[in-house]
Amino acid sequence: MKKISVLVPTYNEEENVEPLAAEIVRIFWEELPGYDYELLFIDNDSGDGTRGVLRRLCAENRKIRAVFNARNFGQFNSPYHGLLQTEGDCTILVCADFQDPPGMIVPFVREWEKGYRIVIGIKNRSRENRFVYFLRTCYYRLIKKLSDVEQIEHFTGFGLYDKSFVDILRQLHDPLTFLRGIVAEMGYKRKEIPYEQQLRRGGRTSNNWYSLYDAAMLGFTSYTKIGLRLATFAGVLCSGASILVALVYLVLKLLHWEQFAAGNVPILLCVCVFGSVQMFFTGLLGEYILGISARMMNRPLVVEEERINFEQDSLQAVREEESV
Repeated sequence: MKKISVLVPTYNEEENVEPLAAEIVRIFWEELPGYDYELLFIDNDSGDGTRGVLRRLCAENRKIRAVFNARNFGQFNSPYHGLLQTEGDCTILVCADFQDPPGMIVPFVREWEKGYRIVIGIKNRSRENRFVYFLRTCYYRLIKKLSDVEQIEHFTGFGLYDKSFVDILRQLHDPLTFLRGIVAEMGYKRKEIPYEQQLRRGGRTSNNWYSLYDAAMLGFTSYTKIGLRLATFAGVLCSGASILVALVYLVLKLLHWEQFAAGNVPILLCVCVFGSVQMFFTGLLGEYILGISARMMNRPLVVEEERINFEQDSLQAVREEESV
């Protein structure tokens, strides 16, 4: 019997984890009875009662597992680490807030059985804020044009990944993980299934403008060279423009020595313009250097605090039963 792993990253999802677990278990019992399953939650140091609910779910069902991180390691590292801990013939990554419809598990599995090693969900509509959705669309189209690697529009990571692809992820050893880019860069031939992203069912989202910016810059600096080349081109153009302006002012001053009073205003304007250009590209260069620095340090994706219902736990439970 084939085994399917379902991975659910959590952060302050106390209201959602129990109904989501119940829905996923129901899907396997009623719609996918021919498959074994494991349901793995990886919690990114929630501050609410999420871990208490997960402990209870794990105690009630040995097929439900949990990994508790020692602290919050970010929105990318935690799910990626969770993927590496799964043991199924394929792994399905699902958000905990019901924005990724759990019912998509069934068509994912059907396409996987047809031979696709990667089956992903693509948002063709969304019930989220229209302005945010518009910004996402603009970002995806921009990075798709600038990137040397094909980028997937409106792909959040929601999808099914064959064990062979998960094994590839285990070999990367990259502390800055961007699954969306890796799927496009190294993934097998994939099947894309459109879906409508739902509203969050309970709780409040942990995403904010800074986290969205962080995600955007990680994708930009990991898969484009245009930022560095723009800095080079801008430097050449600004240098040429400054030399041209200096020559024009010099000629005008020589021709009209008494009448032409340049003053300090042109100088101040040039300083402000070129200074702002330098600051922008210095910051952009810093983003690239930050990524290089993180990769050079080669720190672990996450540090685990606790595991529940993994093999060692099962062996310990068996020994305890035998001793009784």
